[in-house]
Amino acid sequence: MMRTHYCGQLNETLADQEITLCGWVHRRRDHGGVIFLDIRDREGLAQVVFDPDREETFAKADRVRSEYVVKVTGKVRLRPEGARNPNMASGAIEVLGYQLEVLNQAETPPFPLDEYSDVGEETRLRYRFIDLRRPEMAAKLKLRSRITSSVRRYLDDNGFLDVETPILTRATPEGARDYLVPSRTHAGSFFALPQSPQLFKQLLMVSGFDRYYQIAKCFRDEDLRADRQPEFTQIDIETSFLDEQDIIGLTEGMIRKLFKEVLDVELGDFPHMPFSEAMRRYGSDKPDLRIPLELVDVEDQLKDVDFKVFAGPANDPKCRVAALRVPGGASMPRKQIDDYTKYVGIYGAKGLAYIKVNERAAGVEGLQSPIVKNIPLDNINVILDRVGAVDGDIVFFGADKAKIVSEALGALRIKLGHDLNLLTCEWAPMWVVDFPMFEENDDGSLSALHHPFTAPQCSPEELKANPATALSRAYDMVLNGTELGGGSIRIHRKDMQQAVFDILGISPEEQQEKFGFLLDALKYGAPPHGGLAFGLDRLVMLMTGASSIREVIAFPKTQSAACVMTQAPGLVDNKALRELHIRLREQPKAE
Repeated sequence: MMRTHYCGQLNETLADQEITLCGWVHRRRDHGGVIFLDIRDREGLAQVVFDPDREETFAKADRVRSEYVVKVTGKVRLRPEGARNPNMASGAIEVLGYQLEVLNQAETPPFPLDEYSDVGEETRLRYRFIDLRRPEMAAKLKLRSRITSSVRRYLDDNGFLDVETPILTRATPEGARDYLVPSRTHAGSFFALPQSPQLFKQLLMVSGFDRYYQIAKCFRDEDLRADRQPEFTQIDIETSFLDEQDIIGLTEGMIRKLFKEVLDVELGDFPHMPFSEAMRRYGSDKPDLRIPLELVDVEDQLKDVDFKVFAGPANDPKCRVAALRVPGGASMPRKQIDDYTKYVGIYGAKGLAYIKVNERAAGVEGLQSPIVKNIPLDNINVILDRVGAVDGDIVFFGADKAKIVSEALGALRIKLGHDLNLLTCEWAPMWVVDFPMFEENDDGSLSALHHPFTAPQCSPEELKANPATALSRAYDMVLNGTELGGGSIRIHRKDMQQAVFDILGISPEEQQEKFGFLLDALKYGAPPHGGLAFGLDRLVMLMTGASSIREVIAFPKTQSAACVMTQAPGLVDNKALRELHIRLREQPKAE
């Protein structure tokens, strides 16, 4: 052992003991002939003092610079009153340095590591191995490790088996594009990297494993949005002979225990809300319940008004007219309203109507709005009563296709909640249940809302009769407006699985070709089973308060799915391509 202690483990109980530390020089200060080195390792910082009395050691300390790797032996002593540092775990003591050995020198790092200096993310990712030395970055990865340990312990204690599933598999329809891997031994054929272990975990249930989990890498070649990564990690869970309530209870217990162990937070109730109610009240299937604002439907009051913008959608069953009351929002300046109007435009809204409620008792005169002249006062009053508007409020309106109104006002609700500091609590967990089985595409065809292996709440006959209104046995856990995990009871009978494939327009030939092994498995005694998967990166992001999942992944990709540190993806030479039976249609230009 080169060291006796980690820097962050030093405290008053070690006073007068001789210890040895190994780590990096975090900063070096010269104070009137005494040299202070802050030594850093993964557990924290310790201050080491070098006196000129020990000439040789002092001369060495004089030559070290930031980020040199050193080994220091010295004696722990209490710092004098007034010199203690409450921001450091070892802040009550310092080490009097006897010996100093430089294990390796370092060039000046490309950015300073002491305070968080404003360095572009590109630079931080290029030198990620240095960025991860920053104490706040190290803290996030250490917390991630504590989270996975807690999850593993809970699942192990509840009789789950950790089973690994293949990374080289075949393409499955999960919704995103697959990453493909060419086969050298099967010319012209490709493996796919798994978007999730879905089919394998179901097959493990057919194999009788009863309770499975895996902390699994998943891959999706999608157009990246702010918080998507091409490779990400799932806490993947599947069980047999349990129904929705059992699985919900078990996984909720896991998240409660995790928050208690790692953050010392007691999560309150997890309310259950049907998908239809979540969309109606919050415009989202992952509502942020910390924000008290709600959408209210008002189309019944606007069917007969002389104002096409409202009357058109109010009379169209595929449309929605909804209102959103913002308490105290009447003082909002015009520019702010224009900014919000621009914001809802991102979600397809053509505008943002509003009524400022200055003085309800004054009738129309007390309302400030470009639209009130188009709507009878009686109807306006019904709407204002329904949303609970009082003097000083502003009410926003959305009128368009149902999906656009829900998305636009749902997003506006979240933005207003943060802009106006309306959050009522720190953590708001919930379950969304009773999802539809299918969603309608623009051409009228149906696609699976979750995935095609989700069980419906009805028989195959009822499903075929009314596919568009059928509900599934799916459930999502949502925390603070983020979907933490989603799952469902699966289809365990072949006739039901074929019925779903038929509704999705997957022909019998295609069913056999793509899912023959699954349909086979379902006819050889598949137990009732279900499960869910949690997004580990998102969970860690929420628990560490990070602003992006890139902050909690050791070596993430950029938004264009590249690794600037290793320069991946890269070019491959022609010999390797020939062995894979691949010819590029045009030679890529050297960058």
